Amino acid sequence: MKVGDRVRVRASVIVYHHPEHRNQPFDLKGMEGEVIAVVRDWNGRPVSANFPFQVQFGNKFRAHLQAEELELIEAAPLPETPA
Repeated sequence: MKVGDRVRVRASVIVYHHPEHRNQPFDLKGMEGEVIAVVRDWNGRPVSANFPFQVQFGNKFRAHLQAEELELIEAAPLPETPA
């Protein structure tokens, strides 16, 4: 997966920071969003993040997830290379 891919949460993932359900358990299973970041380094130093995929759901909510919790819906188009 890469930045720009459309993904769906395929596993049951409980979060407590959803803006409409603050401090209450909320299951992300079945929600769709877009990968907006893949954490591979921090300040130029390589890291092995436990939840490397940052996914944006709607305008106000984003979450960090593992690859096993996501399924690809639509791949982002590849950038065109000049000929």
